[in-house]
Amino acid sequence: MKVLSLSNVDFIREERDILSHIDIEVNPGEHWVILGKNGSGKTTILEMINGYQFPSRGQVEVLGYTYGKCDVREVRKKVGYISQSLYEKLNPSDPVWEVVATGEYAFLRFYEEIAPEVIEKALQKLDQIKLRHLADQPLGTLSQGERKKIMLARALMTSPQILIMDEPCSGLDLFERERLLETVNQLSEDKITVLYVTHHIEEIMPMFTHVALIDNGKLIASGPKADVLTEANLLKAFQVPVALEWYQDRPWIKVL
Repeated sequence: MKVLSLSNVDFIREERDILSHIDIEVNPGEHWVILGKNGSGKTTILEMINGYQFPSRGQVEVLGYTYGKCDVREVRKKVGYISQSLYEKLNPSDPVWEVVATGEYAFLRFYEEIAPEVIEKALQKLDQIKLRHLADQPLGTLSQGERKKIMLARALMTSPQILIMDEPCSGLDLFERERLLETVNQLSEDKITVLYVTHHIEEIMPMFTHVALIDNGKLIASGPKADVLTEANLLKAFQVPVALEWYQDRPWIKVL
């Protein structure tokens, strides 16, 4: 069974084509990056997959569910989602362990006693991202990079089949970016499909197998990353001539 597919998807708002003829098929064992400039339509694709937006034309299928013929709330239980907009809805005064634990029920915060097994599970997720020592700290006291990793731990609470990450490295310095990317790269050991959205090519870690390159709502290319990430395709997507180099299965560019 396919993990997800977008088949000939168009998305039109106020007579403007936001997405046009999008075809993406993700199979088990693949991890995808959706790459493109700001405003190219990347986040809209994520909203389609999450069932927050629906196509004007075409079909979206996730984990065997066809949108428009299913209860999308059931699908969302199997999809972890990390975004800055979600973080902004959380309470910065809540302790870190509690923020992670809210992921078990997709709450934003608790108003009742939390089951001991859920607390223990949250602490295990903090162990996984190596931040157990921050469990009792208020969320708002953490660094940007630590907050992003807490959001990752929260998303993993339900053991989702798909994990969607919308520009998780936005606003991070080089040190915190690399620490977060190292944690993301380790997800290849889990039975989970990762979809990662970015406009920075150097964030494409070795774990990622495929890339969908998008510009102005249209796919320039999609498929295995080595086939998609060419200097010619990157010029089409970013309108900047670059030289592309691969180092330890990770792409790097120089502007010409």
